[in-house]
Amino acid sequence: MTSSRVAPHAFWLAGRKATGEDTFDVTSPWDDRLVGTVSVPTEAQVEEAVAAAHAVRDEFAATPAHVRAAALDHVSKRLAERTEEIAQLISAENGKPIKWARGEVGRAVSVFRFAAEEARRFNGGEAQRLDTDAGGAGRLALTRRFPRGTVLGIAPFNFPLNLCAHKIAPAIAVGAPIILKPAPATPLSGLILGELLAETELPAGSWSVLPVPNDRMPALVQDERLPVISFTGSDKVGYAIMDSVPRKHCTLELGGNGAAVVLPDFSSEEDLDWAATRIATFSNYQGGQSCISVQRVIADASVYDRLLPKIVAAVEAQVTGDPSDAATDVGPLVNEDAAKRVESWVDEAVRAGAKLLAGGERDGASYAPTVLADVPAEATLACEEVFGPVLTVTKVDGVDAAFAAVNDSKYGLQAGVFTRDVQTAFRAHRELEVGGVIIGDVPSYRADQMPYGGAKQSGVGREGVAYAMDDYTYERVLVLTGIAL
Repeated sequence: MTSSRVAPHAFWLAGRKATGEDTFDVTSPWDDRLVGTVSVPTEAQVEEAVAAAHAVRDEFAATPAHVRAAALDHVSKRLAERTEEIAQLISAENGKPIKWARGEVGRAVSVFRFAAEEARRFNGGEAQRLDTDAGGAGRLALTRRFPRGTVLGIAPFNFPLNLCAHKIAPAIAVGAPIILKPAPATPLSGLILGELLAETELPAGSWSVLPVPNDRMPALVQDERLPVISFTGSDKVGYAIMDSVPRKHCTLELGGNGAAVVLPDFSSEEDLDWAATRIATFSNYQGGQSCISVQRVIADASVYDRLLPKIVAAVEAQVTGDPSDAATDVGPLVNEDAAKRVESWVDEAVRAGAKLLAGGERDGASYAPTVLADVPAEATLACEEVFGPVLTVTKVDGVDAAFAAVNDSKYGLQAGVFTRDVQTAFRAHRELEVGGVIIGDVPSYRADQMPYGGAKQSGVGREGVAYAMDDYTYERVLVLTGIAL
């Protein structure tokens, strides 16, 4: 779609502003107003960006750490200075309530700061004596990490700034060129990062931000000059990418079916109030459009009857409405089709016998915060990632049954376990088939410096700045001979 109503936002090609021949409009999912018009790179411009990144890869890998760290520090500082402006942009293009959008900018500030810190200490190398065998006398091994090559970062719509930051910042920290493709629904936040990177002294060609349509992605994915792919999105698309390029290094951050387990020892009124409030908040934040949002509550029978009404009351207390209002907790989904899909899954579960305890109503792209009980195991809502403000509550008997219920899913991203027992906490860490176990809280907790990723069909590889840096690099050993050790 072409629009001439506003001047189009330029994209960033090899570190400089550029415009293409076509444009598309970005509209608010809340009220359909025009948020911005974005210029689309031509195929020749995409080729120019890839060629530039490929050409500069050795130079960028050799860039002094202080140069890369200074650039990352600069972006962090500038994000902080422009927090309110950028938060308003996120809220407008994404429909995210402004309080959550402000939090997202704060997280991106931290991601770039963490990356600057890691860049300064990265790749000091590890020395290893080899004279532990006679054949290694006088030999010393020095192991360092080097970039695998240019990164193709493919970001989703739900965290349009911070998940772009998680692609870009680790790549710059290790000296790997990156081509970022922001989500078509929410490209403006990624383009802001390009604006801030352009203020730095990074080598030309070391980064591009290209709002390329999804139907043109296969050619980029297949390009041999892009040996690393970092993708966040659906399991269907992620595994299709990996299957299409089996010899590339892929990091896939995919879907989840986040479970919050409430065990018998977490049983005081204060405990259950805390659990219910956290569950209600984080089943609905971002409109439920987070892969670690609470989708399933698995409650021990000893606390179920007291917990359930608390959850329902806390969910019903969530303030829905205009995302620009600071009082709003839950805004719209990314578009009306997404809300219709959620509606169809809830309706299917109710027809199959589930009890609707709260919500269950759609208004355009908005879906009311919803709670269901007794959802049949075969219902889509029980098996798939709903990616909406919907919560199911299930009663179980004992820790064995609770942990089995968590594991009864094709996904394994994170789980929350409400317990005060340290032995149970360590048992959860051993037995739950997930990438992260959060004790005393919901599965939705993520610190941007910790390793983040899943098991089973929730993906491969890890994000979290230092862990993504490892993922973007490989070990190379140097053996020195004739050394007096």
